[in-house]
Amino acid sequence: MSNQFETDHEIGENNIEVLGFDIHNPVFVVSALLVILFVAGTLFMPTEAKSLLESAKSFSINNFDWLFMSASNLFILFCFAIMLLPTGRIKIGGKNAETEFSVTSWFAMLFAAGMGIGLMFWSVAEPVAYYTDWWGTPLNVDAKTPEGAGMAMAATMFHWGFHPWAIYAIVGLSLAFFAFNKGMPLTIRSAFYPLFGERVWGRLGDVIDVLAVLATIFGLATSLGLGAQQASSGLHFLFDTPDTITTQIFIIVAVTSVAIISVVRGLEGGVKVLSNINMLLALTLLLFVLIVGPTLTILSYMGTTSLGYLENIIPLSNWIGRDDDKFFHGWTVFYWAWWISWSPFVGLFIARISKGRTVRQFISAVLLVPVAVTIVWMSVFGGSALEQTMNNVGQLAGGISSVSLAMFQMLENLPLATISSFIAIVLVLVFFITSSDSGSLVIDSITAGGKLDPPVPQRVFWASMEGAIAIALLYGGGKEALSALQAGAITTGLPFTVVLLLMCLSLYKGLSAELKHS
Repeated sequence: MSNQFETDHEIGENNIEVLGFDIHNPVFVVSALLVILFVAGTLFMPTEAKSLLESAKSFSINNFDWLFMSASNLFILFCFAIMLLPTGRIKIGGKNAETEFSVTSWFAMLFAAGMGIGLMFWSVAEPVAYYTDWWGTPLNVDAKTPEGAGMAMAATMFHWGFHPWAIYAIVGLSLAFFAFNKGMPLTIRSAFYPLFGERVWGRLGDVIDVLAVLATIFGLATSLGLGAQQASSGLHFLFDTPDTITTQIFIIVAVTSVAIISVVRGLEGGVKVLSNINMLLALTLLLFVLIVGPTLTILSYMGTTSLGYLENIIPLSNWIGRDDDKFFHGWTVFYWAWWISWSPFVGLFIARISKGRTVRQFISAVLLVPVAVTIVWMSVFGGSALEQTMNNVGQLAGGISSVSLAMFQMLENLPLATISSFIAIVLVLVFFITSSDSGSLVIDSITAGGKLDPPVPQRVFWASMEGAIAIALLYGGGKEALSALQAGAITTGLPFTVVLLLMCLSLYKGLSAELKHS
C-alpha cells in the first residue's frame, strides 16, 4: 500500500458476531430498522406514502435535471479518459493478481446483474412507446413516421447505452481498486479514503453505506415485485392462469427460494452458474427471433440504430432549452436517477468479480461490450416490435396496453409462439434470481463491514428480506405500494449523484498515486 493511502483500519474492526451473523455496527442495525419502518409505514398508509415519495421523486427529477444530465455526461468522459491514459494499464489487485473467472462467465455475471431483466421489460415496449407517442416523443420528432421509428430506436439505445454503464463502471472500478489494490474493505466508504482519510471509518462512512444498502434493497424489491407482475401476466397470456396477487406472491416465493439456495452456494456455485444459464437462454431467444422474424429488416436496424444513437447522443444528452419535456423528464432524467440509485449494488458486484483485470480491460468490458450487445438485442426485439406496429400486425399496432405484456404480444405473431413465450418467462425469472443473488451478496458485504465471504445466515437473511418486502408491499398496498418503493429508490439517486462525482475525484487521485509508485 502506498504511503499516501496508508490506514490502520482492519476489516471487521467494528463487527459484532450474533447468532451466526457478522454484523457491522451500526450499518446492519440501522439499515434493517429503516427498511422495516419504511415497509410498515407504506403498508399502513400506501396512498400517503406514494404521494409523499412521488413528490420527492418529482422534486429531484424536475429541479435537478441539470445535475443528473451533466454528471452522467461527465461519467462517460471520465471513463474514456482513465481507459486511454496511462492509468489504463494498472491491474486491479496489483501486477501479480490473477483473474477468478473466465471472460465469458465474468461478462455473463456483470451483464445479468447490470440490466438483463430491464432489457426483457423494455426492449419491446420502449421503441413502440416512442413511436406511438405513448408518453412523449424524443426531441419532439413526429410519431408514427419513418423518422419517428428511427428516433425511437436511437432514444431507446441512448437510455441503455454508454450512460448507465459508465455509472456502473465508475462505482465498480473505484471499489475494486481500493479493495484489491489498497487492501481496504469492499464497501462504498472505502472509495472516499483519498478525500476524507480516516473519517470514512466513522459516522460519515456509516451514512454512505446505509444509503447504499437502502438504495440496493429498495431497487431490488421493486424490480422483484414488477418482475412478478410481468411473469404473472406472461403465464396468464400463455396458459390462462389467474393473473392475481396470489400468483404474483407465489412467483416471488419461488424466485426467492431459488435465490436463497444460489446465494448460499456463493459466487462460483450459484451466481456464476445461473448467469451462464441466463446468457444461453438469452442467446437462444435472440437467435430464434432473428431467424423467424423479419431477418433482413432486423439486420438493417443494427446499422441504423447504431448510427442513429451516435448521431443523436449529443442532442439527447443536452438539457438546455429542451421542449420535449414529457419525454425528457418522464424518461431520460428518470432513467438517469434510476441507474444512479442502482449503482451501489451493480458497481459493488462488478468490483467483486473483477480482480485481475487491467483498468483498460475493465472499462472495455463494462462500457463498450455491453453497448455492442445491447445494440444487437434492441435491434432484434425492438426492430421486430416496430415492424409489427408499423404494419398493423397484432396487438402492438394499437400501442402499448401493458408493459408487462409487450414482449409476449410481439412473440405471439411469430412461429412457435408458445415455446418462445415460455422461454421468455423462464428468462425473466432466472434474471430475477441472479439479480437477487448478486444484490444479496452486495448487501451482505456492506453490512459485514466489507468482508468478501459473509456468514451463510446473513446471506439468507438479506435474500429473504428482498422477497418479504416485495410480498408485503404487493399484498398490503398493491401497485401503489410498489410505486412508492420505486419513487423512494429514485429519490436516493439525487444524493448518490454527488457521491459518484466525489468518487471520480477520489478514484483519479488513487490511480495517479498508483502510477507514481508502480
